[in-house]
Amino acid sequence: MDAARPGASQAARDALLIQVAAVALARHPEMNATFSDAKIHRHSVISIAVAVATEDGLYTPVLRNADRLGLEAISAGVRELTKKTREKRLKAEDLGGSSFTISNLGMYGVDHFFAIINPPEAAILAVGAVQARPVVNGAKQVVAGKVMNLTLSCDHRVVDGVVGAKFMAAVKQLLEQPAKLLL
Repeated sequence: MDAARPGASQAARDALLIQVAAVALARHPEMNATFSDAKIHRHSVISIAVAVATEDGLYTPVLRNADRLGLEAISAGVRELTKKTREKRLKAEDLGGSSFTISNLGMYGVDHFFAIINPPEAAILAVGAVQARPVVNGAKQVVAGKVMNLTLSCDHRVVDGVVGAKFMAAVKQLLEQPAKLLL
């Protein structure tokens, strides 16, 4: 998620994306799964790994119970995990046990990419840059707007296209109408 060193607005956007993904995972629990030992494992705890780039490579520390955290707690948790990663203070428990990953290359200006699933997880969400684009509003007028591409990669042994599509529809709805996070 934090592939570079984001500014305040990027950090707030990252926290919102994590909260949205966590709520969507709670609403679609079949997505909150892993595949190991030739079995599907459904998880009651939503633990989201966030991709953090360092000079030594990419790490994916885990934010646990993400669905039970508010934006401030998510933001603080990601900041702490990022700091620990960059200071080489991660412990094994910081890296294991995720059920979903978010990878964000938006801060590099990448508008669209396909992320590779981190086994044994069933899915990963790729987040592109927010870009100014013309959009059609409710009154069918073309206006200036902001657009962000999201791509979901799924392990089809666990998650089929319909389940992935329903999850992405929930993510889209929550991003477009964040007040629904409270419902």
